Amino acid sequence: MSTTETLEDFYQHKFNYLPDNLKQDLGHFNVFRLEDCIAGGTPVNYSRRDFYKVSLIRGRNIYHYADKSIEIDGPTLIFFNPQVPYTWELISGETTGFFCIFKEAFFTENLRSNINDLPMFKIGGKPAFLLNEAQDEYLSGIFLKMIAEINSDYRYKYDLIRNYVTEMIHAAMKIEPSERLYQHPDANSRITAVFTELLERQFPIESPSQRFSLRSAKDFAEKLYVHVNHLNRAIKITTGKTTTDLITERLINEARALLKHTDWNISEISYCLGFEEPAHFNNFFRKQLQMNPSAYRMN
Repeated sequence: MSTTETLEDFYQHKFNYLPDNLKQDLGHFNVFRLEDCIAGGTPVNYSRRDFYKVSLIRGRNIYHYADKSIEIDGPTLIFFNPQVPYTWELISGETTGFFCIFKEAFFTENLRSNINDLPMFKIGGKPAFLLNEAQDEYLSGIFLKMIAEINSDYRYKYDLIRNYVTEMIHAAMKIEPSERLYQHPDANSRITAVFTELLERQFPIESPSQRFSLRSAKDFAEKLYVHVNHLNRAIKITTGKTTTDLITERLINEARALLKHTDWNISEISYCLGFEEPAHFNNFFRKQLQMNPSAYRMN
């Protein structure tokens, strides 16, 4: 099931240490050789990250992205968005290359537009770019320059590195993204698992100020970067229930728990469960359990 990997998780897992300035560095950036970070073929968890990542990967691999998979055979530049869960798996041969990681704040004050509006990061965008020999050499050169700068004492090195990352983005936008997408045989169950994790992440409701915000299939589809019809179809195939059924079941279970185990009034419970008016909550509850919330609490 999908989780969210933080920068702290990344450093602890890969290197068993945390950079001294990680907590203070809201625009954190770092760059690595890929082969230095692959621990004996350990599989990468299918999860979101709370940071952006740009990788140049060589070798034969499959990259699983939301509900799609991209087969990679040869040098490929891939852009990883923190909103979308992903993993990759080695098919054969040796995997080499580079990657850099950064928080959105690294670009916030320097990009004219939102980074998520860039084609490789936006909803429905194609994040993988197959490279020919010349493109591989050119982009590898940029990564090597970033590695040299990150290890230097140059006062303005991060301004220079930011320019290098921007140069990679523009180089990618001049290349046609890979169309070699195919549906993973377990894509339906995978997207259902990520939906379930997103749903459960909103619970339990622990204070009246906490609010259940993802309330519709459309809300979840936008978070998962998939079309709502695909999400509905995948969940129906996997569970036999509709997306709305699963949201409703989880919502009514939480409503019952709050009515039985807190002293919050009906308006407070209504608000934290995402209802604009207590009357809407009353109607929802009565439709599911054939009694109103006050009667359930007294029962």
